[in-house]
Amino acid sequence: MRTVDVAVIGLGLMGAAALHALAASGADVLGFDPISVGEPRGASHGSCRVFRRFNFENPAYTALSDRAHAGWRALEAESGTTLLTPCPVLEAGPRGSPLIGGSRAAGAGGASGPATGAEANAVFPAFRLPDDWDVVVQEGGILLAEAAMQAFRAPLADRILLGAARLEPTPAGIRVVTAGADVLAGQVVIAAGPWIGALVPALAPLLTVTRQAVAWFRPASPEAAHPGAFPIFLIDAPQGVIYGFPDFEGRGVKAAAHDHGPVVGPDDWGPAPSDAELAPARAGLEAFVPGAAGPIVARDVCLYTNTARADARPDAGEEFIIDRLPDDPRIAVVSACSGHGAKFAPAIGDIAAGLVLDARFDADPAFRLDRFSSFARFSS
Repeated sequence: MRTVDVAVIGLGLMGAAALHALAASGADVLGFDPISVGEPRGASHGSCRVFRRFNFENPAYTALSDRAHAGWRALEAESGTTLLTPCPVLEAGPRGSPLIGGSRAAGAGGASGPATGAEANAVFPAFRLPDDWDVVVQEGGILLAEAAMQAFRAPLADRILLGAARLEPTPAGIRVVTAGADVLAGQVVIAAGPWIGALVPALAPLLTVTRQAVAWFRPASPEAAHPGAFPIFLIDAPQGVIYGFPDFEGRGVKAAAHDHGPVVGPDDWGPAPSDAELAPARAGLEAFVPGAAGPIVARDVCLYTNTARADARPDAGEEFIIDRLPDDPRIAVVSACSGHGAKFAPAIGDIAAGLVLDARFDADPAFRLDRFSSFARFSS
């Protein structure tokens, strides 16, 4: 049986970042994942994610965004690969929209840039927002998700074992078993996305996995949909929150509903989204971004792993879980990210490394498990 300091279970963006941070610290670390980069499964699969500096979900994320931004730039320098392409982020909604209010509270929407729908339409010709809508345009970028996973993982290929892992805590360490390996780890980081409830059953009641339908639309006005003329967008529409990207890959405008889809299991990736599932995204584009509202040319499924509202120390839900398990602090959990965590991966990877390498390192109270009554009993 091989012995290591740390095992990382799940090597999407969060787990790969943790593996990278642990290896950089000098830890003897192995990563485990049954999915290779580029496979159409896993919470981090696909080409791109949104990077926002200011986040309507929580104003406290700004420091985390800045730390992550520095991490992305460092990883670009290390790998020689572009991972984060600057692109403005336009957020829009009716007057009083909580999305816009949250972004402004976090620091978005300075003196420059469009502040109303009419002003945004004049700057971005693909858009047709109501003139009196509230708008913020903030700095952001297109995070190249699969390229980022590859950049984290490629230098550590000899430390990655492909295969689904099961855990067996023992007094001597945490046994990690796959079809081809048997490893004893002193510490474990679990970053298994939608599969985390199976690995940590006590977490399962706090998590809901939802199916999110994504599509690429051939832009009706191609000249208005390319980067430079077209921002990343989040629109607080009557159909729900719709988000999308410029046509930066030459295969169309990627757009989807951010609101939760139907509850599914962690292995429910098929079939491809139907026209009915994609109707909210299409309706949002037709109403507010007509320059992007052409025919659908590609479809995909993403899974969100959503965290329930806390009750011992209340929060609004959909907050991260980044903490040691109180009943076995040798195991740290880095999930679930509720559909808005990818941009923070370098920062969260560093935090995960701190949790398993430094007994004095404490998790952020907002991310701790003791905010749930089912775990609060373990608190001192």
